[in-house]
Amino acid sequence: MTSGPDAEEAYREAVERLGRTDARLLLARAHLLYGEWLRLGNRRVDAREQLGIAYEMLSEMGAEAFAERARRGLQAAGETIRRRLPQPHTVLTPQESQIARLAGEGLTNPQIGTQLFISPHTVEWHLRKVFQKLGIVSRKQLRGQLVDRAVATA
Repeated sequence: MTSGPDAEEAYREAVERLGRTDARLLLARAHLLYGEWLRLGNRRVDAREQLGIAYEMLSEMGAEAFAERARRGLQAAGETIRRRLPQPHTVLTPQESQIARLAGEGLTNPQIGTQLFISPHTVEWHLRKVFQKLGIVSRKQLRGQLVDRAVATA
């Protein structure tokens, strides 16, 4: 909420302090906001540096909307950059792993829901996420994926 040299110092301090934490998304957003502020002040070279850092970080995190915002800012600052295709997230959450294992064993959604104390609709929602992450479309493929993963981690 300030301008001029005070604003720049605040942006630099935010980036420096957040860089010492595990708050990676907040750090990436700080780079994004700092870069946008620099670009609006016609400091294109400095803006490209901050926006480039933000774009890389946000893309890696899968924060597509913020990454796209950084990409557009880079273009506005004169940088030529291609869109990155979102990378599939293949790490299953513990809940997804448990549901995938039970579905792979042949249990139905209502049976899985009863066992885990969740609704069959929630089971279906988790399975859709599992299928998307693993790049599969059926429970039959799920069994094969779970066997392959078990062999790979053994």
